[in-house]
Amino acid sequence: MWSKFIKPHSATCRSSVSKFGNKSQSTAACNSLPAKFPGEPSGPCIKTSIPGPRTKQLLEDLNKIQQANSTSVFVNYDKCCGNYIVDADDNTYLDVYTNISTIPLGYNHPELLQVFNNEHELKSLINRPALGIFPGEDWPKRMKNIMDMIAPSGLTQLNTMMCGACANENAFKHAFMAYRRRERGNDNFSTEETETVLLNQPPGAPKLAIMSFKNSFHGRTLGTLSATRSKYIQKIDIPAFDWPCAPFPQYKYPLEENEKFNMEEDDRCLAEVEHLMEVWYKKGTPVAGVIVEPIQSEGGDNHASPYFFRKLQSIARKNNAAYILDEVQTGGGPTGKFWCHEYFDLECPPDIVTFSKKLQLGGYFTTEDMKPQQPFRTFNTWMGDPGKVILLEKYLEIIKRDKLLENVRSTGKYTLECLKQIQSEFAPFIHSVRGRGTFIALTAETTEKRDEIIRRLRAKGTICGGAHDLTVRLRPTLLFAKPHADIFLESFYEVMKEMTF
Repeated sequence: MWSKFIKPHSATCRSSVSKFGNKSQSTAACNSLPAKFPGEPSGPCIKTSIPGPRTKQLLEDLNKIQQANSTSVFVNYDKCCGNYIVDADDNTYLDVYTNISTIPLGYNHPELLQVFNNEHELKSLINRPALGIFPGEDWPKRMKNIMDMIAPSGLTQLNTMMCGACANENAFKHAFMAYRRRERGNDNFSTEETETVLLNQPPGAPKLAIMSFKNSFHGRTLGTLSATRSKYIQKIDIPAFDWPCAPFPQYKYPLEENEKFNMEEDDRCLAEVEHLMEVWYKKGTPVAGVIVEPIQSEGGDNHASPYFFRKLQSIARKNNAAYILDEVQTGGGPTGKFWCHEYFDLECPPDIVTFSKKLQLGGYFTTEDMKPQQPFRTFNTWMGDPGKVILLEKYLEIIKRDKLLENVRSTGKYTLECLKQIQSEFAPFIHSVRGRGTFIALTAETTEKRDEIIRRLRAKGTICGGAHDLTVRLRPTLLFAKPHADIFLESFYEVMKEMTF
């Protein structure tokens, strides 16, 4: 077992104060594993070269219909089980990437397979309503149930959407509407405003901005692309708003050995945020909202300190800008708390928290102040999907019942300790191991080496992901436990030896 290679794991889990779960129990309780997933394989099983012949043929077929070169695995979802995914060539992989972090409870969880056996739930699924006009009679109760279980502290409003990008897109709209309402003191629109807005001209279409950060990713719709700063291929050829881009802290690791540098990095970035606020205000395009990820994900799994996020909120409030936390990747428990921003001890609630990924549908929570005063200001045909909300209710029941956030904290702590020991042997080939819970990443020396690490891991039966230029990232299920971590760590250690000796 991999665990024999390292010092015994004895760290106590950090406590959680979210209303979703109780404070963490003793170390022994945290280290207890979830019950084994029924039918889950004991490990990977690779039968063909990777990619296999059927995968190659399917990719050729799909490329005749669309640009499909981003496709890497064709999946037989009937055969997937727990933390394991099976491809079209019948190869079985340990999946620590989980469809870009969207599978909270593993593949084909037996309780989830039963959800739509209930005729009422099935009819809610097939009669997909236009929720803004024709919601089911049980919709208010379902929304209250979700609010009661997971609403971030202080946020009283919930809007569901289709995906993370449209959640962020509508969060921007809420920020703009609230900013203008504060400016005019009401929502009594003038005739000039109602006429000019249809021509995309001020004052009806005001000059306002959303501030985001270098290496950020917030989506691929038109507005969110203007706030996305991670890869050129996501934005090239697309018109964009003139919105400010602030620097996000780039820390040196290990954190405990670089406290002075990292604190100075926080202050440098915060000073630039204040400067950009002033510059955009003077040019007549004030910043109405600041959007930031608790951990920059697509941009390379970049972390910042609680101090940074508290000061950033203070700057936003001072400039009457909405403070928007994009928890599309971090929400739902992968960091060991249901919301990553719970780690930050913010002085007051954020104005908006967006979500998707592990929560299955898109949406956002807001304060009362962010609520539009008129109907149809944030609206689309479906505004989410009751079928996904029904699944989410079952997910939340299982997460709480099985104490899965405790499992995430325990397994994450163990995996991080092991990776840091591997890092000590192979640095600088890999370095900067970091993470919260099982939301874990490390940095490779070059892009080529990063890509080779991912390729070799897949050949050994483990699927993980990359981010930005140098990052290897893990995004396992909430059921990812020490035995799964040992399989990943053993494969990763073998890849390191192969690539460095």
